[in-house]
Amino acid sequence: MIKEAVILAAGEGKRLKPFTETMPKVMLPVANKPILEYVVEALEKVGIDNIVIVIGYKKEIIQDYFKDYENITFVTQDKQLGTAHALLQAKKIIDDDFLVLAGDNIIDSMSISKLLDEKSKISMLVKESSIPSKYGVVFIEKNHLKKIVEKPKYESSKFISTGIYKFPRNIFEYIKKMASEGIYDLTSVIQFLLRKEERISVSFAELWQDVVYPWDLLDVNARMLDNKDSSIEGNIEKNVVIKGKVSVGKDTIIRSGSYIVGPTVIGENCEIGPNVSIFPSTSIGDNSTIHPFTEIRNSILMGEVEIGSMSFISHSIIGGGCKLENNFSALPGSATMEIEEEFMRIDKIGSIIGEDTSIGSHVVVEPGKIIGRKCIISSLKKVVNNIPSRSIVM
Repeated sequence: MIKEAVILAAGEGKRLKPFTETMPKVMLPVANKPILEYVVEALEKVGIDNIVIVIGYKKEIIQDYFKDYENITFVTQDKQLGTAHALLQAKKIIDDDFLVLAGDNIIDSMSISKLLDEKSKISMLVKESSIPSKYGVVFIEKNHLKKIVEKPKYESSKFISTGIYKFPRNIFEYIKKMASEGIYDLTSVIQFLLRKEERISVSFAELWQDVVYPWDLLDVNARMLDNKDSSIEGNIEKNVVIKGKVSVGKDTIIRSGSYIVGPTVIGENCEIGPNVSIFPSTSIGDNSTIHPFTEIRNSILMGEVEIGSMSFISHSIIGGGCKLENNFSALPGSATMEIEEEFMRIDKIGSIIGEDTSIGSHVVVEPGKIIGRKCIISSLKKVVNNIPSRSIVM
């Protein structure tokens, strides 16, 4: 029985800026928990009791969050050269057959169990995708891997690699050999094994979601909230309406006249209302304040956020520590967004606002606009372009 796993969590996540300017991608919150925590929990559910996490970018944040986990060991990838190079850093700690997973993908324990049950020494999890050309496209024959092609221009398979594998310990020999030739990615290692006629079996993942772009956080947040049970630990005043699965943390107060529809999670020590409306697929982090007559839909507020009265926020992500004054509007709609020189058309998106940004009253942000961290935007402005971090708009 496999008892060891390696989680690759050293990367930065440049396409998720401005949020990854101060924290690694794996620590971005969905349903008020870091993505990486869901991966750790899924492994623990199937009995994996020795977890190695490969860290690099902003590693102290990961180490501090998981410092009380006795079953986790950290190793550092000093230079982010590739996935195989990251895995190689765990060589001295792994004693037997093991799993390898990405720390920035959501995976469920059932899918991991299916991989563990595979009889082949080398196995991989795959998933059907509507956009396979963004990933490693896999070609399957009789439940075995025939070919894997990284981000092909013309794909003829709808299945992709999730980057989750079961390996024997001697995989490190192949990784080390290829690293000596300047090849540092796991896809190339798999292609090399196929050329050696190694048999690699395939399992199909049940729940697997990747987080590449900011709007992916909203999709994953909605999915995780669907799986979360109701839990009311705070103080609910009279004349509050709660429908569906809603979680309210300790020392949070929901004031009279508020209307909350789940799935929704509200963290600890928050003050909501009176007369605030919160609709499905919304996460509100700890120590946040939502003032009266504000409406929030399908959004992530990362914690220590203050939203002024009579504001409207939909399909948006608000970084931690933001202060938005009265009558703020994050309008949802279709938008063409540029991320790391890629242009993508998104059907419905609101605002992306980095942490510790202050926005005055009666500000309107057009759909799909990205406001960086530590910005100051004065009242009565309409944001029609992206705003870099640390900007002042007067």
